[in-house]
Amino acid sequence: MDREITKKDVWNRAIVLLARREYSKGELRKKLLLISGDIDVESVLNDLELAGYQSDLRFVESFIRMRVSQGHGLMRIRFDLKRKGVDEALIEEVLEASEVDWFELAFELYERKYAISSKPLDYKERARRVRFMSQRGFSFDEIQYAENEVLKNTN
Repeated sequence: MDREITKKDVWNRAIVLLARREYSKGELRKKLLLISGDIDVESVLNDLELAGYQSDLRFVESFIRMRVSQGHGLMRIRFDLKRKGVDEALIEEVLEASEVDWFELAFELYERKYAISSKPLDYKERARRVRFMSQRGFSFDEIQYAENEVLKNTN
């Protein structure tokens, strides 16, 4: 016999999830809706936020730090955060406050990946490199800067 899911069960599930890592409100909402039944998930989410267990600001800050350390660019980070249900204004606010030099990050990634490469930079190889950097979320200007800096350092 299945027992009825209560608001306390939904709260406890959210606490278990948040104990592992930060979640955006949107991500947490999706997970809790799967188990909630008729329980009002929004009130649980609001209570979690008021108690300080869930914070979109904290989530965005940690997400940006993690993705920057993985070598992801601004466009990819912004896209991933929107997909996770984070408010665009909050994303922009935190990105502006972060002191990441996206051009330097693109250069470091490009240098790490391609500086040792002995392949000549023909059209096909350059397109492959640009495609890789684009998929990582860097703009064409950032990619071009990285290419030029690596060429400058190898000559």
